[in-house]
Amino acid sequence: MNELASRRASEAFSLEGAPEIYLTPVERPSLEQALLWCRQLATTHYENFHVTTFFLPKRLRPHFFSVYAFCRTSDDLGDEVGDTKTASRLLGEWRAMLHECFEHPERSRHPVYVALEPTIRQCELPREPFDDLITAFEQDQVYTKHESLATLEEYSRYSANPVGRLVLLLSGYRDEAMMRLSDEICTGLQLANFYQDVVTDWVDRGRRYLPADAMQRFGVTDEQIAVRRFDANYKEMMKFLVEDARVRLERGAKLTTMVERDLAATLQLFVKGGLAILDAIAAQDYDTLEDRPVVTKAKKLRLLGGALVGRVAASMSRKSAMRRAGADSKQGQAA
Repeated sequence: MNELASRRASEAFSLEGAPEIYLTPVERPSLEQALLWCRQLATTHYENFHVTTFFLPKRLRPHFFSVYAFCRTSDDLGDEVGDTKTASRLLGEWRAMLHECFEHPERSRHPVYVALEPTIRQCELPREPFDDLITAFEQDQVYTKHESLATLEEYSRYSANPVGRLVLLLSGYRDEAMMRLSDEICTGLQLANFYQDVVTDWVDRGRRYLPADAMQRFGVTDEQIAVRRFDANYKEMMKFLVEDARVRLERGAKLTTMVERDLAATLQLFVKGGLAILDAIAAQDYDTLEDRPVVTKAKKLRLLGGALVGRVAASMSRKSAMRRAGADSKQGQAA
């Protein structure tokens, strides 16, 4: 394909109607410009991103910025454009641009895909988890009420689990058993966030992530959620759902013992953060209709302190191993 045809192929993908920050630039940015764009997006759109990336091995941070920028852009193309028709069109274009990045990366002009290409190549990332994330945001446009825990699990398979799998892949782990443990963490954390944001999702987005089968089992109705009426039935339902999410997080926590310590500190932060949300729900007697449960600043500091201790321990362990290796080498030379 000649240069003009290549340019026209890329220009066929339009993000017109997206928030201005996500519009594709006229000229392809350099890799340095694209990486800076992703870093700025990551560190200005998510208050905890500085914290989570601090605990990651330093070599992974640029890759993490690129993957996060893809996730953030995908999410906002689905949620920040005002109507489902436009959102569906934009997500379709975004998917086509993803496929172009994998098949003809030299044609990509959006900074996310310019930055993502070396990450895909160097870390040998498959296309599936990226495709799955876009599928989740497409589902949000048409599927706004979940019928069962099984449908929530299926939704999490697309909306949450790919993120954990990408983190493992970026870190060089490809074992399927480890991937399944990651899925447990990501699904548990996703469910915890859903149960924390019952009112916000209903009022602001018209979505219900409480499973209908659990609602029916415990005698809770959509009308009850709409008027925010808390009762014993709602409490028992939330206790059941919170315990289910807690079990998932605790099962997945085994993964933290199977990875290098820097990554383990980050994964522990996610697990303990999810458990802290569930504890906050329980602390207000499972009433997520009156007030949104929040994790206190003191609790967050304790979580960060624990993660920091783990990171320092990892660093000390590495240094100790290097000293032992150096001593053994000297002894060998002396012999």
